[in-house]
Amino acid sequence: MKSLINVNKNDKNEVISRHIYGHFAEHLGRCIYEGVWVGEDSPIPNTRGIRNDVVEALKKLNIPNVRWPGGCFADEYHWKDGIGPRESRPSIVNNNWGKVTENNHFGTHEFLDFCEQLGTEPYICGNVGSGTVQEMQEWVEYITFDGQSPMADLRRKNGREKPWKLKYFGIGNENWGCGGRMRVEYYADLYRRYQTFVRDYSDTPIYKIACGPSEADYHWTEVMMREGVGRTEPYQDNVMTNAWEHYRPEMHGLSLHFYTRNRANYESATEFTEENWFDYMRRTLVMEELIQRHTAIMDKYDPEKNVDLIIDEWGSWFKVEPGTNPGFLYQQNSLRDALIAGINLNIFNNHCDRVHMANIAQLVNVLQSVVLTEGEKMLLTPTYHVFEMYKVHQDAKLLPVSVSTRNYSYGEESLPMLNVSASQDDSGKVHISICNLNPNNSEQVTVNLEGLSELSSATGRLLTAEAMTEHNTFENPNRIEPVTFNELELKENELSLTIPSKSVLVIEIQ
Repeated sequence: MKSLINVNKNDKNEVISRHIYGHFAEHLGRCIYEGVWVGEDSPIPNTRGIRNDVVEALKKLNIPNVRWPGGCFADEYHWKDGIGPRESRPSIVNNNWGKVTENNHFGTHEFLDFCEQLGTEPYICGNVGSGTVQEMQEWVEYITFDGQSPMADLRRKNGREKPWKLKYFGIGNENWGCGGRMRVEYYADLYRRYQTFVRDYSDTPIYKIACGPSEADYHWTEVMMREGVGRTEPYQDNVMTNAWEHYRPEMHGLSLHFYTRNRANYESATEFTEENWFDYMRRTLVMEELIQRHTAIMDKYDPEKNVDLIIDEWGSWFKVEPGTNPGFLYQQNSLRDALIAGINLNIFNNHCDRVHMANIAQLVNVLQSVVLTEGEKMLLTPTYHVFEMYKVHQDAKLLPVSVSTRNYSYGEESLPMLNVSASQDDSGKVHISICNLNPNNSEQVTVNLEGLSELSSATGRLLTAEAMTEHNTFENPNRIEPVTFNELELKENELSLTIPSKSVLVIEIQ
């Protein structure tokens, strides 16, 4: 039996937002310090204290946005501690992540410099849990106001004459947990209050993102959509709003957090059995159900889909590497992580009518990172390669797919063997990303492209390895990386191939 993938025309003109391919950088472990920031006096090559090698690697992913400063760190972060001369900035205790002391050398100016070096949009998460409305309002003013004001003048005093462009702003993080342990009814009122003072000081209105649910907390979504929206007019870029509109509740996005993990038994990222592999494939596919059920609630209150679903924390979560600080969440990254990334990105692509943004956790040296560093050394993880392969989907038109595939079974449980998404870019090229979840067997596949304009050639890139536990190390950083895949036969809009076991494949057809 072969698997059949039907790739259909897009009658709704849905587009896969590039912001689905976003990232997340928290003051956690070695993500910021050592991962992004080494300081201007470091022997590691840097530009104004930011690692050159990390920036160059990340630029190749076309990263659309980076979320900062948290995470749990955000709701204890007071932004004025991180501006001005670095030697004068107060040190603080990172209460959430190891209770280490940090010196605040990486703050607002450094983060926005990092974004400018990457050519990416900043997504700042404001402090609701322990911060004030005034503090949040002044931060936005400091960053975005071009006129004369106390905050704009303070920015100029600190070396930045012109304001930065800031489109995305989060009103708190995980306020059901580390951000204050709030009931949703209480947070909904706080959201209405805080967002009122996140004002538009430039010709780019702020896109406001509310704290949404943890995993399957559907009651949180219900209350936020009922109480937190107020109105659901679409976000309009480059349009100034009237002053009175600031007093009307706005929610452009609602966040969702879900990690692929086993809370009862965190296991090794690189030493695992097929039982563990199957378990994590199964847990990853839960994302599909979560999006469907939260979207159904959102549709009830917002049938026009003006409020986006923002999955701004997702990824795998394993035991920390032996000998490392448990509070730093440093884990390796294997072929299994590549499949986890590919499956999630396929799911987000296929739900792009509601999912506008997603942010994998985290960028460097924490959880499912795309880059790992060790002193002056840097390596690219299998997850990095998936993001690089999948960047062809950014801002491309979704092509709906239907998949008929055999099951991958382990014990008495089964999962669909293949996971797929497809798109067509402005030049007419079709891209199909296929994940084979089965670590043992390859699969013959027929792809039906009937209904699309005539296509004449196909090429592919494949990410796989001999062992499901394969990963890159600082001693051998190129063990797993994409290779050219030419075993494709295209005849009259029908493509035939055999996808290897435990692999991620991206096909380009033109």
